Amino acid sequence: MQPVRIAPSILSADFARLGAEVQAIDQAGADWIHIDVMDGHFVPNISFGPPIIKAIRPLTTKPFDVHLMIAPVDRYLDAFAEAGADTISVHVEAGPHIHRSLQHIKSLGKRAGVVLCPGTPAKSLDYLLELADLVLVMSVNPGFGGQKFIDNQLKKIAAIRKMIDASGRDIDLEVDGGVDHDTARRCIEAGADALVAGTSVFKDGPDGYARNIAGLRAG
Repeated sequence: MQPVRIAPSILSADFARLGAEVQAIDQAGADWIHIDVMDGHFVPNISFGPPIIKAIRPLTTKPFDVHLMIAPVDRYLDAFAEAGADTISVHVEAGPHIHRSLQHIKSLGKRAGVVLCPGTPAKSLDYLLELADLVLVMSVNPGFGGQKFIDNQLKKIAAIRKMIDASGRDIDLEVDGGVDHDTARRCIEAGADALVAGTSVFKDGPDGYARNIAGLRAG
């Protein structure tokens, strides 16, 4: 397994000073910048679009880990690639042909991620791992920050870790939802090597970002 990467979710940032927040988490030790894109249709919330990603792209060299909670997703892949996404992750249920979606992301020169909601089984990855650079396990139902971690997702994380190891491919296993200092440790023990954290990074203001990121990484 790779060292644990921490990807603060800017959904929990202060939107009135978003550029400064991105720079602050960069300087505080974030490995990736996680960007939750919601459309008010696939999930019951609306957040960012490509113009926001394009606007903050010059402010950091850290990879943009873009999680698309939108449907249909395929028609927007080019726009997010052009805006500056490095990894583009899509839900199994967000289009009619997830395999084709992953192929298209890779054709754009981007890392392709596949996302599993809490009710989506690990088995849905059976014919996708050959294309995936990242698997994102949602440990809450997508749509809102600050939700409670769903414990039964730990079994799914462990099962996917075995699948990734058996594949022989270098695939990141990321967890998103309710990640704090306690659940981070449990996710890492189950096999995760990347953690998305919103509230637990941003809760103490800029003075606490470095401490919170380091604490999550340590598990």
